[in-house]
Amino acid sequence: MAQIRQDFDIHPLGDAAVLAEFTSHLDLLANVRIQRLAAALRARKEPWIRDIVPALGSLALHFDLDRVPQDTDPAEAAAALLRACVKESTAASAGNAHMIEVPVCYDRELGPDLAEVAARLGMAPREVIRRHCGSEHRVLMMGFSPGQPYIGGLDASLSVPRRSTPRTSVPAGSVAIANEQTAVYPFTISGGWNVVGRTPLTLFDVGRNPAALFAPGMKVRFVPITRGEFESKLAA
Repeated sequence: MAQIRQDFDIHPLGDAAVLAEFTSHLDLLANVRIQRLAAALRARKEPWIRDIVPALGSLALHFDLDRVPQDTDPAEAAAALLRACVKESTAASAGNAHMIEVPVCYDRELGPDLAEVAARLGMAPREVIRRHCGSEHRVLMMGFSPGQPYIGGLDASLSVPRRSTPRTSVPAGSVAIANEQTAVYPFTISGGWNVVGRTPLTLFDVGRNPAALFAPGMKVRFVPITRGEFESKLAA
């Protein structure tokens, strides 16, 4: 079983943040431990830590320079805090992650790359849908755009590379796959992943608390819906 490294590389991110890099490749077990580390750091409630941002194989610490302990180098203080919390998080229980169901319409119009993906894999589109919905997924990190989840756990048989030519406009709610992950687009933005469907859910809303629907560590289950159900939920 993969273990989160007890040692890590510290990289400065300007003068008020550092990046702790634990692994340079996608490792789902290491990602679980990085998220536990983030939880351990938050539990400390250090007044000089402004934000804790876990990613696929790294974690960023943002700090308030005016509140860093006196006569202490911020990067050294961050490294010491990380080492202490790595030990705590290694022994911590994973707990019960929140599960979110994501309705997805795999209609040809809403999933323009589904047929191409299926042909590339030598499967019928319905089999791609079955396998996508049958996998156990988990949010690995948030990024690129506010509220956008990078989701691991894609069935290995569905692993396809990104599109050779990215789209300049991918509609909000688009569900797309590439390599070993699924992404859901929170807004209409550019993107190069293979769009296989669309969800009517609103991923990011500043009037909601929390604003982002997804969070690192959440379990995700994709549920197929009809075009009529999609339109109904979208209008609700």
